[in-house]
Amino acid sequence: MKIEVWQLRWELLNIAAAVVLLSLGAVAIVLFLSRRKIRELTLIYFGLFSILYGLRLLTTLQTIQFSLEFSPTFWLYLNWVITGTIILPFGLFLHQVATERFRRFFGWLIVFQAAFAVWAILGAALRVSLKTLFLSNNLMVLVIFLTSALFLVFGPRPAGRRKPVSRQMLVFITGFLIWVLFILQANLLGLKILSGLNVEFVGFLVFVGCLGYVTASLSFAKEESLLNLNKELEIARQIQASTLPKEVPRIAGLEVAARYVPMSAVAGDFYDFLAVDERRVGILVADVTGHGVPAALIASMLKVAFAGQAENAKEPARVLAGLNRALCGKFEEHFVTAAYVFLDLEKGLMRYAGAGHPPLLLAPRAKKEVRSIEENGLMLGLFPEAEYASLEIALQTGDRCLLYTDGLFEAMNAGQEEFGKARLAQFLNSHRGDSAARLTAALLEEIGRWSGHTEGRRQEDDITLLVLDF
Repeated sequence: MKIEVWQLRWELLNIAAAVVLLSLGAVAIVLFLSRRKIRELTLIYFGLFSILYGLRLLTTLQTIQFSLEFSPTFWLYLNWVITGTIILPFGLFLHQVATERFRRFFGWLIVFQAAFAVWAILGAALRVSLKTLFLSNNLMVLVIFLTSALFLVFGPRPAGRRKPVSRQMLVFITGFLIWVLFILQANLLGLKILSGLNVEFVGFLVFVGCLGYVTASLSFAKEESLLNLNKELEIARQIQASTLPKEVPRIAGLEVAARYVPMSAVAGDFYDFLAVDERRVGILVADVTGHGVPAALIASMLKVAFAGQAENAKEPARVLAGLNRALCGKFEEHFVTAAYVFLDLEKGLMRYAGAGHPPLLLAPRAKKEVRSIEENGLMLGLFPEAEYASLEIALQTGDRCLLYTDGLFEAMNAGQEEFGKARLAQFLNSHRGDSAARLTAALLEEIGRWSGHTEGRRQEDDITLLVLDF
């Protein structure tokens, strides 16, 4: 009777340990799924490792086996499959937290562990002798620990001054060494070198507590880093917003509507005005290749360079040449497309020049056709001696121009079809009666429907457009 009570207490202790492990694993996986922005992989590896260990612990308990109607052989083979595969998430966890010195070693270790996991599943399916299977596992564990010890002692040393060991690593190593002692005891029991009870789960609980601390520390550190990054992006967004015009020029005889829709917090699109006097103004629209902070920084450089072109405002070709010289040599992997328009409302003239930019669209009041006007030179920032040309167009009352970046007509629908320049010209033609402000709003709404932005689909490029009504 005493033996039965003792065994029951022992099994209850094992069940309690298994429940703790299963709960910790479930919490870790839920945290991973609920914090997708952080993508802390140690959470998922830790969760799988804890759950598999808890399940393996339950498969060895007679109270669990008696409560479920499966044969003893089933439980033995299930225990073996878990034993053979549990090392894989553990190896992935080690690879995730390891320093550069150890990552390559753990990478090869994962390959070995994956091969052993395949052997474990195939061995169970082919009904290989359980004695042979568990003996191979005992030997595999001992080989891994011996190889790891040899690597730590004789492996490559980092060059230069050694960095101090972090608190997380000290906690991890302490817990791991405690667990190793219990693992060695369990494997020596399996090899019949020692006798007694298998208390490996006690060491594992200590190790899991240490792993939980390491995982939580890494997760919180990454979350704090992400929050700091978001703060910096918000500051960058505010700074970039300050580089854009606060309002459009108020010139008699000219109505301007501008819309700027970045795909992320900061963007590479840019537009600005150079007001010469009450009847003449220059307008620049530019698009930096790429997205995010690098493109936004170049756009900020462009604003400074553009402000220095005030004396050339009447000559679009000179403006673009000056911008090109100012930008050349400042960056290597980016370039800028741009279009510059100079409007002289007193003479009813428009001068236009481009640098690899989409053509200006002109909707004359007197004609139904929308004209595509293009006068392009090389993109800005590539060749210091690049030359540009401009053309002059007579304007009449009721004429309308559209300046834009390629994010407008390159918007894709679900079938990967572009909105296109032809559809853009058709839209401009069919909305002649709208004011400039209503046209920009309607066009962006149409683009949103076309590309699915209104339904939550991610915007794929920055969009800037300016409508000029004479």
